[in-house]
Amino acid sequence: MVLAQQANLQRDTPPLSVVVPVRNEAARLPALLAALHGAPELVAEVLVVDGGSRDASRTIAQLAGARLLRCSGGRGAQIALGVAAATGRWLLLLHGDAVLPRGWAAAVGRAMQREQGAWYFELAIADPHPGLRLVEQAVALRSRWRQLPYGDQGLLLPAALLERCGGVKPLPLMEDLELIQRLRTKTRLHSLGLGLQVDGRRWRRLGVWRTALENTRLRRAWRNGTNPEQLARAYYG
Repeated sequence: MVLAQQANLQRDTPPLSVVVPVRNEAARLPALLAALHGAPELVAEVLVVDGGSRDASRTIAQLAGARLLRCSGGRGAQIALGVAAATGRWLLLLHGDAVLPRGWAAAVGRAMQREQGAWYFELAIADPHPGLRLVEQAVALRSRWRQLPYGDQGLLLPAALLERCGGVKPLPLMEDLELIQRLRTKTRLHSLGLGLQVDGRRWRRLGVWRTALENTRLRRAWRNGTNPEQLARAYYG
C-alpha cells in the first residue's frame, strides 16, 4: 500500500529539474525563467547557479521563484553543484542566455515519456549574419552524425543516467564536451527537433569565421591535453 502511494505521488510530481548556470545574464535570464515558469506540470524546480554576477542576475532569479545557488570555479562547477542539489527524476541543463522555442514543453514531455536516452535542442544563434546559418547547419550535422551536441544546445536526460555516467566534472571549460563523450558511450543522443536560441554576442565581437576557428582551436587543444583552466582564460579573456 505504501509503495503504491509513493509510486502515485512520484507520477503526480512534476518530473523535471532545470539547472541554469549564469554569470551576468540579466538581459536574457527573465525570458528563460518566464518560459520555464509557464510549464508547472513539467518543471518541479529551477536551480539558478550564479558564478559571480555583477549585474541583477541573482535578484532576477529570486524574484522569478528559482532556487538560487552560488558557486565559483567556472560553468562546470556551477552545473555540478546544481545537479547535486536537484531532486527531479529528469534534468534539463540550460545556459543562462538560452531562449526556449515555442512548443518546447510538449517536445520535452514527449521525450521523457520514452524513459531513456538523452536529448538536445538544435542550435539557433540570435544574429542575422548569413554565415551563422551555415554554422547552425554544421552543428546540426555534427550533433546527429557524430553524436556531439554541445552545452549551448541544452541537454535533457534522466538523473539516473547522468549518475551512471559519473556526473558533470567541475571543469572551467569543456565540461560539456567531456560529458558528451562519456554519455554517448552509454546511450543515443536525440534531437528534440526545435531550435534553442543563444546569444550571438561572441560571434559578433570576434566575427563569424574567427569565432569558428577559435572554437576549433580550443577543442583541439583540450583533446591534446591542454589544462582546462588555461583554455578558460583564453576563451573568456
